[in-house]
Amino acid sequence: MLAAASSLPLLTTIAAGFVGAWVLGIITQRLGLSPIVGYLLAGIVIGPNTPGFVGDLPAAQQLAELGVILLMFGVGLHFHVKDLWAVRRIALPGAIVQSAVATAAATAILLWFGWTPTAGVVVGMAMAVASTVVLMRVLADRGMLATAHGHVAVGWLIVEDILTVVALVIVPMLAAGDADAAAAVVREPWWITLGWALGKLAVLVALVLLGGSRVVPWILEQAAKLRSRELFTLTVLVLSVAIAVVAGTVFGASMALGAFLAGIVVGQSPTSHQAAADALPMRDAFAVLFFVSVGMLIDPAFIANEPGLVLAGLAVVMLVKPLVAVAVVAVLGYPVRTALVVAIGLAQIGEFSFILGQVADANGLLHEGGMEMLVTVAMLSITVNPILFRSVDRLERGIARIPWLWRLLDARHSRRAAEAGSGAVGVRPGDERPRAVIVGHGPVGRLVDALLTSAGFRTVVVDMNIDTVRSLARHGRAAVYGDAGRAEVLESAGIHGASHLVLTLSAPEGMAGLVRAARELDPNVEITVRARYLAEREMLLAAGANAVIVEEGETGTAIARHVLARRGTPREVIDRVEGAVRKLWRIGG
Repeated sequence: MLAAASSLPLLTTIAAGFVGAWVLGIITQRLGLSPIVGYLLAGIVIGPNTPGFVGDLPAAQQLAELGVILLMFGVGLHFHVKDLWAVRRIALPGAIVQSAVATAAATAILLWFGWTPTAGVVVGMAMAVASTVVLMRVLADRGMLATAHGHVAVGWLIVEDILTVVALVIVPMLAAGDADAAAAVVREPWWITLGWALGKLAVLVALVLLGGSRVVPWILEQAAKLRSRELFTLTVLVLSVAIAVVAGTVFGASMALGAFLAGIVVGQSPTSHQAAADALPMRDAFAVLFFVSVGMLIDPAFIANEPGLVLAGLAVVMLVKPLVAVAVVAVLGYPVRTALVVAIGLAQIGEFSFILGQVADANGLLHEGGMEMLVTVAMLSITVNPILFRSVDRLERGIARIPWLWRLLDARHSRRAAEAGSGAVGVRPGDERPRAVIVGHGPVGRLVDALLTSAGFRTVVVDMNIDTVRSLARHGRAAVYGDAGRAEVLESAGIHGASHLVLTLSAPEGMAGLVRAARELDPNVEITVRARYLAEREMLLAAGANAVIVEEGETGTAIARHVLARRGTPREVIDRVEGAVRKLWRIGG
């Protein structure tokens, strides 16, 4: 009975946290905001700084530790070097420069507020990293995840995640620790202390990545052979938590870093997909508790008591970071739209900022009010971020109306486009083959290109990936680098005189505008557009497309045809049924 009574505060806190997160998460999602905002609000509601029910904060924070471990484990599980390598030329320098400038700006501002340099640097590092959850969700909602702009933003975020892992290593080194450790630091030169910490870190990384790459996959395979999903899930949980705890207790690193390394090792296993499928639901559940526990730290009065501090944090996150991102993207020769997507996408902070803040707070590095400022800035920036994303088109059009600003931001991109596309498009005398301009050279674009070329078409590819364009040019293919939404790019691709324009991009964002621009350039060109959803069809047809191939419709009819054919249904019956369904659902051109 005593044990049951002592566990009651924990159970009521979990129940109240989940119910509050569920209700407020639904409300914020309906409002077009990130559910994270709802989870943080739930924490405020059950926290000690608001009237009514007060949850057990220490117990919630203990459970949140598991959420941190699973969050970082998930990051490691999905970490792929190839994703970063594809956009390395912009993501690496961009994320490093932006993080350095944001950290320096935050440190300078917080020094002015009377904070210590160490506290300023730690908070600056926390403000430099954006939320993976928020960015991926917003990009997916806006149909930008598979675009060139989205790839750059995601690659940038991967580098920021790596920098966060580095920061998790640095933070404990900045702390003096307890009295004995502090005395040891005084007696020993700083370089000995630093070298000892780096040595332990190197041993940890070597053991996990080198030794673990042999042992962990073997353990997972043995668990898989038992054919018990419960035991396999338990194995994944044990590995992630055990490696994290060993990293923290034996090697003096953060448990978040240990979980990240565990995720990388598990991700190399043949069973990684099942491990991810089993780990993600656990991660999501405990991540909710993590955000709720962070919300419990928020004092609504903090905004009223420290408005200058909150505004300073927002200035770093929503002004300094985006401006630096725009400048770096423009200098590296990428389009204005890419600059806007990256800048707005990274103008928020989230889970990794909380993790870094909590590690710093546990090591006694945060100034009083530091965690409150981080959480408040995170909640406000996450709330505004989806709204800002809806203004990308308007911002791009607004910049285009200011000639000097557009030339400033687009100068390097225009030169790169001219260099990459120069001489790529040419028409041989007497070549009477039909010509098609294909926008996008992803899996769908490559297939369309191959089929049309085999059928006797001359194809010209327009793509935002400079490496793709150069590769095609090296193989003697006609290709143009640039944003097909720009008239000069379509003109350089030879839209005048082309019989067909095929838009294979998977993103609905801006597709109608692209169709209208192409139709204005050449009223006679046959425009065929790829769309993901049936709801997009009428909009694209109204914009001027001749045919809209909808993935939902084509996939559904293909599956139905296959099932009917396997059942022995006559071909003419299948054709008749399919025709009726296509007419009813308005599928196809």
